[in-house]
Amino acid sequence: MDWRYDKEADAAYLRLTDAKVVESDEVAADIVIDLDADNRIVGIEVLHASQRLPESVIHPQAAE
Repeated sequence: MDWRYDKEADAAYLRLTDAKVVESDEVAADIVIDLDADNRIVGIEVLHASQRLPESVIHPQAAE
């Protein structure tokens, strides 16, 4: 699992597996899931992350 936050894009991404992404679906406003060939979730992207997620999630090191 890998967690990334892109400050410039204000987007957070949680990568669950190393599988190849074959499809992306916007499942809610500003929430996109990436799927593999077997329709399993590979990753989750949150757009406008600073408005939707707590600071401790965006910058977990600062919360320690």
